[in-house]
Formats: sequence, structure tokens, C-alpha cells
Amino acid sequence: MSLWKKTVYRSLCLALGLLVALTVFQRSLTPRQFLQEPLPPTLELQKAQKPNGQLVNPNNFWKKPQDVAAPTPMASQGPQAWDVTTTNCSANINLTHQPWFKILEPQFRQFLFYRHCRYFPMLLNHPEKCRGDVYLLVVVKSVITQHDRREAIRQTWGRERESVGRGRGAVRTLFLLGTASKQEERTHYQQLLAYEDRLYGDILQWDFLDTFFNLTLKEIHFLKWLDIYCPHVPFIFKGDDDVFVNPTNLLEFLADRQPQENLFVGDILQHARPIRRKDNKYYIPGALYSKASYPPYAGGGGFLMAGSLARRLHHACDTLELYPIDDVFLGMCLEVLGVQPMAHEGFKTFGISRNRNSRMNKEPCFFRAMLVVHKLLPPELLAMWGLVHSNLTCSRKLQGRVCCEMPQSPQRPGGPGRRNSTLCRLTGTHQSTPWSPGRESPAGSPQPQACLETGCLCSRASAPGCVL
Repeated sequence: MSLWKKTVYRSLCLALGLLVALTVFQRSLTPRQFLQEPLPPTLELQKAQKPNGQLVNPNNFWKKPQDVAAPTPMASQGPQAWDVTTTNCSANINLTHQPWFKILEPQFRQFLFYRHCRYFPMLLNHPEKCRGDVYLLVVVKSVITQHDRREAIRQTWGRERESVGRGRGAVRTLFLLGTASKQEERTHYQQLLAYEDRLYGDILQWDFLDTFFNLTLKEIHFLKWLDIYCPHVPFIFKGDDDVFVNPTNLLEFLADRQPQENLFVGDILQHARPIRRKDNKYYIPGALYSKASYPPYAGGGGFLMAGSLARRLHHACDTLELYPIDDVFLGMCLEVLGVQPMAHEGFKTFGISRNRNSRMNKEPCFFRAMLVVHKLLPPELLAMWGLVHSNLTCSRKLQGRVCCEMPQSPQRPGGPGRRNSTLCRLTGTHQSTPWSPGRESPAGSPQPQACLETGCLCSRASAPGCVL
């Protein structure tokens, strides 16, 4: 072979060798893997990652395993930022061929058409809320048109704190929103919301319509946001924007709790049945849910959960199809995890008394001992907050008796019904507040409507006959 041919041959071999080495370094593959068929882009990324989610460093390719430094553990294996940037969702028209689908009400057909569309882009984000030592994250479901409710919460139980004492960190507050459900309101209210967010910096907003059925979207979007931006927060309180919350009692309840617990506490509904009456807001057709009862779930007024459980809930919820009632959907996610939610008497989804006209629902001494009470509109919330945090004097329990409210007496001719107070017998020792509400008597019972097990709940503003 001539010298010229040998030179060309060597040059070709060298070029081929350099090309192979360059490709190996770029793909971070071993020579054996290089000879295999190329993987799809998503699988290539998975192959190029170690179990903890970090990319393999090409500079370590030729090092022995013992020479490579152990990677730093990461807080989460998921995305490190919100990774949904476009809305690309089309209706599932395959459902139109199903006989059961054709007989559903329009709102359920609409829900099922787009149920597979799970995540949407973020419009307003505040990841800085979780920087530093945050002990309790308070998140509130709201809608774009209810600025007055958000403002009342900021002035009362949603007020942030830098430290809650006992070596615990800060309390931070966020509001969860979608976009205006009415097209004619969207542009105007979005501009107002942007201004509100510039003032307070406490709004998380996603690009989906804020409708009743989309409340479930709000749940899963927040859980994903928490997993990305707030993976270390110990506890979360999540509630509606029409509730009264006593932060002092929340923090006292959490004082002996651990973030690693399976803690999910609220006003728990057991063995609740799907409502089949079409005129009811919570009506569910049998085609959508055929079981006789729901799993245990917390009433949506508000609940507390541990941060570690919230992150597990995120992944559990991703295994389920969306359900149009958000409270029930979270109960389904808890069922997947095998976690039993815990009932607490301090959470009142339906008011302190289910009788809306009951005097107990306006008694500040009751509110002072509660954790969450639903439902109060902004003027009522501000007024009750002022009473509870005033120089309020509440009575103490008598020996073996407590002060109770009787049902409203029958209306007399020429005048309204009369309210009075009485003493009902209960066993127990002499105690003062704190106390908790007891059981309500069955409908039609001659007993007082509610007796309180650990305290006489009358203030100086109560009806005559209340023992102070």
C-alpha cells in the first residue's frame, strides 16, 4: 500500500474514532449503549438520569464508581418549576358514542369532555412565599370577583406572621384562583386582580375557568405547586374565603404534632351518600359514581394537613380521574393512600349550630374556642373578629351543669317567638374554658338543642338567664 493510501486510511480511522467519542460524550452513554438503537427523547432523558433525578456528568464518564462524588439529594424528583406553559386541550369526542353519555345533563357532559385536561399554565405565581423558615402555609380558595372576602381575610385570620414562637417559623398566606367564568368580566377583572396582586403579592392563579366543577382543578394545581415550590413546609391549612378561622387555636393544636404524621383533620363526613336529586347543587348521576357512599372526607370549609401527606396526596390524586366535587375527590385520594381523616369538634362546616337561626351562631364565646366556622361573609367576619379579640368575658362551667340554649319557643299571638336559656344536666368536673361543643339532640327531642360538654358558653351579651 502506498504512503498516500496509508495516510488517507489513518485519517479516516482517526476521524471515525473522534466522531464516536464525541457522540458518546454528548449522549452520556456507555460504548455498549451506543451500539443499541436510539431511544425516544423522553427515555433518553430518563436513561441519562440517576435515581435521584440528577443528570450524569460527562466529565465523570471514565471515572470508576468509587471516584465519583455522591450527588446531593434533591427535595423532589418532579419539575423544579411550573412546567405547563400552553393550553392544548381538545374534547374527548369518543364519549359521544356512549349511550350513557347522551342522557347526562349538559354540565356533566361538558365536565367529562375535558376531564382528561388536568393541568394549565400559571398566570400569577409567588414561589418566594415558601422561602425561609415557613411553619404554616394558609391557602384560601377564592374567585376573581370576591375581592372583599380576600381583603377581610387579610385583615383578620389571614394576616401573616414572621414567627409563631416555640422555635417555629412563619405563617404565610396565599389565595388560589382561576380566571373569570364570564367572558364579559374576564379582561376587566383580570386587570383589577393584577393590581391587587401587585399590592399584596399573595395570589396564585391558573388559566382555567373558575367554576364549581373546576374546584377539583384548584385542588390538584395547588398540590402540584406545593410539591414544586414548597416541599418542606410542615403544615398546611386550606379553607374557603367565607369562613372564620382562629389561628391561635390552629397553632395550639399543631404544637404537639409532627410534619411526618398522616395528619388530615377537619369536619369529617362519614358514609355520606351521593345526592341523586337533580335540583341539588351536589347532584351526581349514577353514571358518574355508582357506589352507595363516598369515602370519608372533610367538609370544604377548612382542614389542616401535614406537609408530607400533602406531597403524597399530589401523587395519589394523579392516579385518579377527576371528580366534580372537590371535597369528595380529596377523600378519594386519601383512600388511595389508606389514610383515615381525623374528625375534630373545632371544625364547623355547617355553623356552630345547624339551625341557622340559633343564637349560638352569633355568640363570640363559641367562636373564640373554635378552629374553623363556616359560613361568614365579610361584614360578619370583621364584626366577629373584633368581638373575639376584644376584652371578652366568657363564663365558666358550673359544677355538673352547663349553660345551654333551648330551641325557639312557639310563636305567640301578636309577637315573635321568645328565646331563653336554661341549665341542662351533664356529668363532668368543674372546668373553665377552653371547651368544645357537644352533641345536638335529635330533631323533635324535648331536650335542649345543644349542650356543651366542657364549658358554659355565655358572654355578657347573651340572653337573660345565662349564668356568668
